Amino acid sequence: MLRIETSETGCNVWFRGKLILQHSARKPAIELGIGTADFPERFGMFRIRETARDIRPLARVQVLQQDDTTATLRFGDALSLKLQVIDERLHVHPEGYDPECNRFVLRMPSDRDEHIYGCGEQYSRLDLKGSRVPLFVQEQGVGRGKDLITLLANLSHGAGGNHFTTYFPQPTYVTSRNLFFHTDASAYAVFDFRRANRSSLEFWQVPNEIVIGAGDSMAEVLGSLTLLLGRQPQLPDWTWDGVWLGVQGGTEVVQQKLDSAREAGLRVGAVWAQDWEGRRITSFGKQLRWNWRYDNERYPDLPGYIQELQRDGIRFLGYINPFLAIGTTNTEEGPVPPEFFYNEARDKGYCVKHPDGSDYYTYVTTFPAATLDLTNPEAFAWIKGIIKREMIGIGLSGWMADFGEYFPIDSTVKSGENPELVHNRFPALWAKANYEALEETGKLGEVVFFMRSGFTGSSRWSTSNWAGDQLVNWSIHDGLASVIPAGLSLGFCGVANFHSDIGGYTTVAYVKRRKEVFMRWAELAAFTPTMRTHEGNRPDDNWQFDSDAETLQHFARMSAVFTRLKPYHIRLSEEYQQRGIPMLRHCGLMYQDDPVCHRLQYQFMYGSDLMVAPVIRKGQRHVRCYLPQDDWIHLWTGRRLQGGRHHRIAAPIGKPAVMYRANSEFASLFAGISHTDREVE
Repeated sequence: MLRIETSETGCNVWFRGKLILQHSARKPAIELGIGTADFPERFGMFRIRETARDIRPLARVQVLQQDDTTATLRFGDALSLKLQVIDERLHVHPEGYDPECNRFVLRMPSDRDEHIYGCGEQYSRLDLKGSRVPLFVQEQGVGRGKDLITLLANLSHGAGGNHFTTYFPQPTYVTSRNLFFHTDASAYAVFDFRRANRSSLEFWQVPNEIVIGAGDSMAEVLGSLTLLLGRQPQLPDWTWDGVWLGVQGGTEVVQQKLDSAREAGLRVGAVWAQDWEGRRITSFGKQLRWNWRYDNERYPDLPGYIQELQRDGIRFLGYINPFLAIGTTNTEEGPVPPEFFYNEARDKGYCVKHPDGSDYYTYVTTFPAATLDLTNPEAFAWIKGIIKREMIGIGLSGWMADFGEYFPIDSTVKSGENPELVHNRFPALWAKANYEALEETGKLGEVVFFMRSGFTGSSRWSTSNWAGDQLVNWSIHDGLASVIPAGLSLGFCGVANFHSDIGGYTTVAYVKRRKEVFMRWAELAAFTPTMRTHEGNRPDDNWQFDSDAETLQHFARMSAVFTRLKPYHIRLSEEYQQRGIPMLRHCGLMYQDDPVCHRLQYQFMYGSDLMVAPVIRKGQRHVRCYLPQDDWIHLWTGRRLQGGRHHRIAAPIGKPAVMYRANSEFASLFAGISHTDREVE
């Protein structure tokens, strides 16, 4: 299983017949050293600058001990690598190095035609071969390209981002060589896949552990990887009973919108009212109070209203994040209102602090808020108590667990850890707090929360993830199209329960949500694990699900498609629990030997049987779709389509390009989807 070939100048390490380390004095596999850096932050975007660097290659290597399951490699007097096969995975432990070292470079063999997937949530590139990928939790950016919106976001707030800024990075990838690589390291890292025959992985710490898996297919190694990382809990059964309808404005407004939606035939499983805990108006738009108890003025007797909804088969979802607002004003001036939880957190020392001991305030948009110190066990238990009492206790069936990206590098925490090592871990700590609140109240599998930020550990602790704050337009890097590679790349990192805001979120400058993009986004969402709308940061400027009768009818039809697929949703969720295969699947994962499938970034498979090619361009009425070698049937017409070739598929609004495998055990279910028009009417 483990084999090492030695020579006078180096060694090659093979695991399960695959070359995983290639070292020589001329081309060393390891570099080790020391460095310093600055992490200036503005609105959740970090400009990372290395200020000093002393790093050296480790040329000499000696194999001290080896058999088919263990080995030790000694690199001079600088470092040892202890290799051990555990549960058919290769675990690599760096040992014997100077504890001052905080730069570590590992070079891995690669092939010119290798395909590399993962590294967390990637919006612009799915196959990462040829890319240099920084791994650091932050805002994804507004625009993320070289367009005017990105330029304006950079000029105004430094918030434009780039092709690789992401809420959810992860030092994990899967390759078409049927390998996975994962490292237990939370510092800033850069994975450089630009060279044809070698990948360079740089960490700003010496990793605690490196784990490598090998198998006969990417699906097999993904199963092993997800067992290692942890698999998300199964979504509640009610998830697939209808749309999670994003509405706000208080009880009367919510009920009015719910009634009109259901009268139009919309299948609604839940209402998601993010302003359940109060509203705040800022220059960015309609935001929230950030004090985690229900607003009795906007939602009088919310527990009673939730019970009424549940009797009618509707769940109620809310919102929370790891910040605590210090007041209702948008400044640091004035006393903190007595009802705000920040008072208690401040008095008990539960917030992240400046080095001088004062609470660290972060400006997320235009108002200050303190960050909970989740490294403090008492603060961790305290926020769990709030979730259990103020949210689960009043009947919420779920919530958005937002943010997690802003943890400041120039802060101090209760644990005494280096903030550079806490920053990337913070989203997983936030997920764990929410998860344990469900676990301790016996609500796992019944109540769900969804997050945008993430890192290693998120797949174990987060019950669901959404794509974050996309522009409300057709932008390839930050609009409708971008959520497809985002979901597929997360699937290679252990995340299966994925969805996006239907219609996007960010309305800025001249970018406003229009009718067509909302309708096309709804069509995509019908073939994902969750359908959820968001009014956006400027609801009055955006096209909504009920902005006209045609949109409402179209949305009702897509919700009927989604609910008709419930048996299939459940099967895919069970497959993930059993095998670790995500619900949204890259075509290259399912048809690994087909080279065309590895080039497909904007079409995907939902499970093994549905091929989905969403419309991602304004005014598009046909899509060019590749069907791998199999027998396929067009969902809306029943027409048979030949596999192994591209097709030009008609995609009028309301009938996105979706095909199913003819021999699917769900063929009769799929064949009935075309009748959803009659169901809605």
